[in-house]
Order: sequence, then structure tokens, then C-alpha cells
Amino acid sequence: MRKFLAPLVATAAAALILAGCGKKDGPPQMPPPEVSVATPLRQSVVDWDDFTGRFEAPESVDVRARAGGYLQASHFREGQYVKKGQLLFTLDPRPAEAALAAARAQARLAAADMARAESLLKVQAISREEYDAKRSANEVAQASVRARELDLEFTRVTAPTSGVVSDRRVDPGNVISGGASTADVLTTIVSTSPIHFVFDASEAQLLKEQRQSGKGGRVQIRLQDEAEYRWNGAIDFTDNALDNSSGAVRMRAVVQNPNGFLKPGMYGKAKVEGGQAYDALLVPEDAIVADGARKAVNVVAPDGSVTMKTVSLGPVSQGLRVIRTGVRPDDKVIVNGGVRLMAPGQKVKAKVVKIEPKAAAKTTTTVTIPVASSATPASGR
Repeated sequence: MRKFLAPLVATAAAALILAGCGKKDGPPQMPPPEVSVATPLRQSVVDWDDFTGRFEAPESVDVRARAGGYLQASHFREGQYVKKGQLLFTLDPRPAEAALAAARAQARLAAADMARAESLLKVQAISREEYDAKRSANEVAQASVRARELDLEFTRVTAPTSGVVSDRRVDPGNVISGGASTADVLTTIVSTSPIHFVFDASEAQLLKEQRQSGKGGRVQIRLQDEAEYRWNGAIDFTDNALDNSSGAVRMRAVVQNPNGFLKPGMYGKAKVEGGQAYDALLVPEDAIVADGARKAVNVVAPDGSVTMKTVSLGPVSQGLRVIRTGVRPDDKVIVNGGVRLMAPGQKVKAKVVKIEPKAAAKTTTTVTIPVASSATPASGR
């Protein structure tokens, strides 16, 4: 009997031992996720406001002949840069030359009559009234000469300003009336160096610009096919009233355009300097978490637990997002974008990294400021 009971007892003991081991170990636990954390980058930044506008010529002139006549020739290449005073068109000068010759002959006769009248007046051979008439006729004749000289000068149509000339609107061989007739616009000239960039600003932006007068005003512009803001300028004009319908005010910047690449009518995206530099904390865009309508970041405590902090966002500077309020300079912010929503208090394994600007700041003035050991929260602006 003992021979049969011994194996049974051993089997039961083994089963109990195995059961006890199973209860002790339980299911395997997942290790805490590994995340990258970094303290916010502290820098001095300048805010820039975004606008859309277009380029306009500082001067745009319709070229007309000031006297009528037969259009004889044109002397420019269409689309070229012309200088002020450069010859553009000539009219047939012969009618003006003939009129000038007749006026000069009449002036010589009037001058001779005037000289005789002066001699006769000295011996009282003519009355004072007759002398005054001769003198007046002489002055009219001299004025007529000057008028005919202007008519001859006006047969040469020159550029009234420097700039890029358009195509000719009237071909040589036509007879034009001259003067202010719209039908007789010969061509147009627009100045392009420098060039104006015009945009509309809201009332709030106008107030900001006025309160910070002298502390901003720089403008950087990019065209529709450009990724960088490569054109620089400065605000030189703000209109004297807001538009009643839109509530916006027209503002203008002067942009250097030495090679004439920028043309009137081109559209551009502009960033306007918002004022003086201020201290700010910056984190990568990947660190920002959308918590409903709010924005937040995940912060890791010294014990490895995660806390979500609501933040107030500022502009982008050097590829990083300015955090106005919500984090401290010594907070360990999760910066790898793969970790978005985490349960409060969840444990993580933190790997410390350093935040670096993603691109050279072409729209922001930045100065690195060392973080003091007794850091305080960044102040809003």
C-alpha cells in the first residue's frame, strides 16, 4: 500500500508547487515607454505680423506729347529702362520751325518799332499813348517767340521720369492732337527701384505699430514661388484714416529692387517686425499636443510620471514655437512627436536631448540667453 501512495503524494506536491509559482509571477508587465525630453530653449525673439500685399510703382506716368502733329519716329526699345530726359518720340518739327521763324520776324519788326518810338518820344514827336502801344506790341511779339520755341521743343517727347517703359501705344505715321487727350497716350513709364509694397493692416495692428513707433517697422517679403523671405524693406507710410467698410488701414513699405526683378502688381507674403525683442521659451512643434480646443505639452517629473500642462502659444521662430505661458525653463518637455496623448501619472523612461533651432532665422532676431540655476517662469507678452 505504501508503494502506491508514495507516487501520488509526490505528484500532488509537485502540482501544489507549480500552482504556487503561477500565482506569484502573474502576467508579464510592459516596460515604460522611452521618450525624449528637453528643457525649453530660452532666447530673445522679436514678434512678426503676417500680411499679404502687392507691389506698386512709386511713380507711374502716362507719356503724352504736349503739342499735336505728325508722329515721325520712336527712339526707345519697348520694356527697357529709360532715364529721365531720354528722347522717346519725335514729331515732325517743320510746322513748329516755320511758326517760330514767323514769330521771330514779327518780334524783330516790333523791336524796331519800339526803338523808333523811344527816339520820337524823347523829342516829343509822338504821344505817350502811342509809345505805350509800341512797347506792348514788342512785349507780345517776344512772348510769341518764346511760345513758338516751346512748340518746337515739344516736338521732342522725352521721359518725364526714370523707370521701365511699356510698349508704344501710337505708331509713327499717325497724327496726334497732343495735350491731355486719353487717346494720345504714347506709352507709360513706371519706376521700380526702389519699389513700394502695399498691404492692409487691422486696427489692432495699427495701434500696435503706433504704440511701438520707432521700435519696429522692418519688413521681409517672399514671392509666391519662394520659400524664404528674401526681400527686405521698411515701412515709410501709414494712411491717415481707416477704411469704414473693412476697418483696415493701408500701409506701405519701401523695398530695394536694384535689378528690377520685382514688378508692379506682383503679390507677396510679408512679415512686419512687431516691436522690441523679449525673452521667450521655445519648443518644437512636435511637442505641442492638441487637448480639445486647448494646446498643451507633456512634462515629465523627476519620478518619471507624466503631467499635461496647458500652454499659450506665440509665433514660430527658427522653426520652433514660442510658449508664452504654461511651462517653466526647467520643465522636462516630451519633444518626440510620436508620443501624443498619455494618461496623467503614466511612468516613462526619459532620455534627455537638447532643443536646437531648425533653420537660420531670416525673420527673427535671436540672442541666446543662458538659463540661470534659479529659473523663473517666462513672462508673457
